[in-house]
Amino acid sequence: MPNAIEQIVDAYVRLKNRRGLDELMMHRQRLAVDLKSRSGYDFSLPIGQIDEEIAIIEAGLSRLKSGDSTVSGTSRPV
Repeated sequence: MPNAIEQIVDAYVRLKNRRGLDELMMHRQRLAVDLKSRSGYDFSLPIGQIDEEIAIIEAGLSRLKSGDSTVSGTSRPV
Protein backbone atom coordinates (compact mmCIF):
# COMPACT_ATOMS: atom_id res chain seq x y z
CA MET A 1 0.00 0.00 0.00
CA PRO A 2 1.44 3.38 -0.97
CA ASN A 3 2.25 5.79 1.82
CA ALA A 4 0.84 9.30 2.10
CA ILE A 5 3.65 11.10 0.25
CA GLU A 6 3.38 8.66 -2.68
CA GLN A 7 -0.36 9.33 -2.92
CA ILE A 8 0.17 13.09 -2.76
CA VAL A 9 2.89 12.98 -5.43
CA ASP A 10 0.74 10.73 -7.65
CA ALA A 11 -2.14 13.21 -7.38
CA TYR A 12 0.11 16.16 -8.28
CA VAL A 13 1.51 14.24 -11.27
CA ARG A 14 -1.98 13.27 -12.50
CA LEU A 15 -3.03 16.93 -12.20
CA LYS A 16 0.21 18.05 -13.86
CA ASN A 17 0.81 20.34 -10.86
CA ARG A 18 4.53 21.02 -11.08
CA ARG A 19 4.26 24.01 -8.75
CA GLY A 20 2.76 21.82 -6.04
CA LEU A 21 5.57 19.28 -6.44
CA ASP A 22 8.19 22.04 -6.36
CA GLU A 23 6.70 23.49 -3.16
CA LEU A 24 6.55 20.02 -1.59
CA MET A 25 10.19 19.49 -2.51
CA MET A 26 11.30 22.84 -1.09
CA HIS A 27 9.46 22.14 2.15
CA ARG A 28 11.11 18.74 2.58
CA GLN A 29 14.53 20.20 1.74
CA ARG A 30 14.08 22.93 4.37
CA LEU A 31 13.10 20.30 6.93
CA ALA A 32 16.18 18.23 6.09
CA VAL A 33 18.51 21.22 6.40
CA ASP A 34 16.92 22.23 9.70
CA LEU A 35 17.20 18.74 11.20
CA LYS A 36 20.77 18.26 9.98
CA SER A 37 21.82 21.51 11.67
CA ARG A 38 20.51 20.46 15.09
CA SER A 39 22.49 18.68 17.77
CA GLY A 40 21.79 17.02 21.08
CA TYR A 41 19.48 14.34 19.69
CA ASP A 42 19.77 11.62 17.07
CA PHE A 43 17.70 12.89 14.13
CA SER A 44 18.89 10.15 11.76
CA LEU A 45 15.49 8.43 11.58
CA PRO A 46 13.44 11.52 10.58
CA ILE A 47 16.25 12.68 8.27
CA GLY A 48 16.18 9.27 6.56
CA GLN A 49 12.39 9.50 6.16
CA ILE A 50 12.64 12.99 4.68
CA ASP A 51 15.38 11.83 2.29
CA GLU A 52 13.08 9.00 1.13
CA GLU A 53 10.25 11.49 0.60
CA ILE A 54 12.58 13.75 -1.40
CA ALA A 55 13.44 10.77 -3.64
CA ILE A 56 9.72 10.06 -4.17
CA ILE A 57 9.09 13.71 -5.07
CA GLU A 58 12.07 13.70 -7.47
CA ALA A 59 10.63 10.60 -9.16
CA GLY A 60 7.28 12.41 -9.47
CA LEU A 61 8.97 15.43 -11.04
CA SER A 62 10.70 13.10 -13.52
CA ARG A 63 7.39 11.45 -14.38
CA LEU A 64 5.80 14.85 -14.87
CA LYS A 65 8.67 15.97 -17.09
CA SER A 66 8.47 12.81 -19.19
CA GLY A 67 4.70 13.17 -19.56
CA ASP A 68 3.92 9.97 -17.64
CA SER A 69 0.97 10.85 -15.42
CA THR A 70 -0.02 7.28 -14.53
CA VAL A 71 -0.10 6.30 -10.88
CA SER A 72 3.42 5.46 -9.64
CA GLY A 73 4.50 5.10 -13.27
CA THR A 74 3.60 1.40 -13.11
CA SER A 75 0.90 1.12 -15.74
CA ARG A 76 0.99 2.51 -19.22
CA PRO A 77 -1.97 2.97 -21.54
CA VAL A 78 -2.04 0.52 -24.43
